[in-house]
Amino acid sequence: MLELVAAFICLTSLLTYVNFRFIGLPPTIGVMVTALMFSLILQGLSFLGFPGLEERVQQLISQIDFGDLLMNWMLSFLLFAGALHVNLTDLKSYRWPIGLLATFGVLIATTVIGTLAYWIFGWFGWHVSFLYCLLFGALISPTDPIAVLGVLRTANASKPLKTTIVGESLFNDGTAVVVFTVLLGIAQLGETPTVGETAMLFVHEAIGGVLFGGLIGYAVYLMIKSIEQYQIEVMLTLALVIGGSAMSTELHVSGPIAMVVAGLIIGNLGRNLAMNDMTRRYMDGFWELLDDMLNALLFALIGMELLLLPFSWSHMLAAGLLAVAILLSRFVTVAPAILLLRRWRTVPKGTIRILTWGGLRGGVSVALALALPLGPERDLLLSITYIVVLSSILLQGLSIGKLVKAVTRGEAQPSQEQNAGH
Repeated sequence: MLELVAAFICLTSLLTYVNFRFIGLPPTIGVMVTALMFSLILQGLSFLGFPGLEERVQQLISQIDFGDLLMNWMLSFLLFAGALHVNLTDLKSYRWPIGLLATFGVLIATTVIGTLAYWIFGWFGWHVSFLYCLLFGALISPTDPIAVLGVLRTANASKPLKTTIVGESLFNDGTAVVVFTVLLGIAQLGETPTVGETAMLFVHEAIGGVLFGGLIGYAVYLMIKSIEQYQIEVMLTLALVIGGSAMSTELHVSGPIAMVVAGLIIGNLGRNLAMNDMTRRYMDGFWELLDDMLNALLFALIGMELLLLPFSWSHMLAAGLLAVAILLSRFVTVAPAILLLRRWRTVPKGTIRILTWGGLRGGVSVALALALPLGPERDLLLSITYIVVLSSILLQGLSIGKLVKAVTRGEAQPSQEQNAGH
């Protein structure tokens, strides 16, 4: 196990260095691109009659349980670290669009994508049940802002836009996991529960996650408030994430939602009322470093999963059609929420376009696809999910900055013309 961890960390560090030194893409996207290039080079060497290195790396990657690693460990750390730096006041200001996108938006996206996937799979002659198509809709619906946030910062995106993207992504990961878990339970049981039973299971997972996250977050906040020793305070937050994730599994509540709520409490109450300047500095430094390291490992692993998955041209064509369907569902969920918000406050021009195009898919989708039961449906959905995630990160992630800058320029020109007129 130690050799596996050491080898993967060394490989990821090398890929990160290559991107920073020679390629210069945004960190997470760049790591994934270099991992993809590395995978393609290995496949090229294998094609030329030198399969040894590819087989060795395949053996290394196959020992990593991506689904378990991300869903039970990495996701909790990433969501807590993300929530730790979210201003609760800003989040409250945009609670309606965030709440709509993270709850009803996920449910609508699951239904729309699942229905379109059912039709598309039928066109290709693939017999996939409607329930499994809904599972695909649930696993592909959560957005992953990790790859796009750095680009938005350099593109001078507006504060409302950043807050909405971050807030939505923090909560829609948890909501999508809950929806996926409910649908997966139905698929494994082989019988359809009543609407009431399904609603109760959803409420138990989601509301239970909120309450549990609030409980452990507030408890650790009180502990931090009672001492002034930054080493212990940082260690308490680390214990919160590790222990809270394990306990949420035992309690059958949503660990991702619990970690978001706990992170918001520590990042706001804890930061403002319980920490001195030194503790804040070390707390921020520790979680920012851990967040960056885990993201690098995650995106390197996504890039190298290429070595393990079977692909065909029909898979790629279907994934292309589904990518369009996913963008359509994203627009259908984003537009009503933003139009509703415009009734009460000013919304920057182009927000719907940016939120639609900025809804990248990432590691959570791949991990959920890996959690599907073994069978032909799993192999198909996993391959298509991987292609959709790659295309989303590469195409949308590398172009969202240009879209933000174009929209920002479009806003600036009318105001300059008005000033000139005066």
